[in-house]
Amino acid sequence: MTSNDGRGWNPYLAGALSGLVTLFAVLTADKFLGASTTFVRTAGLIEQAVDPERVAGMAYFLKEVPKIDWQWMFVVGIFIGSLISAVTSQSFRWKAIPDMWAERFGMSVPKRALVAFVGGIIAMFGARLADGCPSGHGLSGSLQLAVSGFIALIFFFVGGIIMTRIVYGRGGRR
Repeated sequence: MTSNDGRGWNPYLAGALSGLVTLFAVLTADKFLGASTTFVRTAGLIEQAVDPERVAGMAYFLKEVPKIDWQWMFVVGIFIGSLISAVTSQSFRWKAIPDMWAERFGMSVPKRALVAFVGGIIAMFGARLADGCPSGHGLSGSLQLAVSGFIALIFFFVGGIIMTRIVYGRGGRR
């Protein structure tokens, strides 16, 4: 949620609330937060509508059955909550190109779409290779005091900083 003056939520408050949501999910459903499997299952649901026999025979979809489950609803809730936050804070805008991208790379919608698509493929490949998404490994892992969760978080931040410097350079705002 962003206020009219452009300031976002206090990061400590947002972090504490994220922790409470995770704690609530663990206590009520015995589930840790994650999202990447939802996208794979949704792809399976779409493909199942077109060719159910093929999906039924795929080893991956035998392991990750295409279905609407708690995680799927969690991702839908993230979208709805984000939309409500943006609308109520009056910060909602339809934009094909973010300002920061336009300043650095121009207003080409196809270029932006291609980069976003390729980035999504790379991120999803990594999530499937690791058998879980960054939120699952980083946030849920660190909440369990798992060393691997803390290592994952460190590398997510380091990777994010490196890529931001590569893509936007040192002179970028924000």
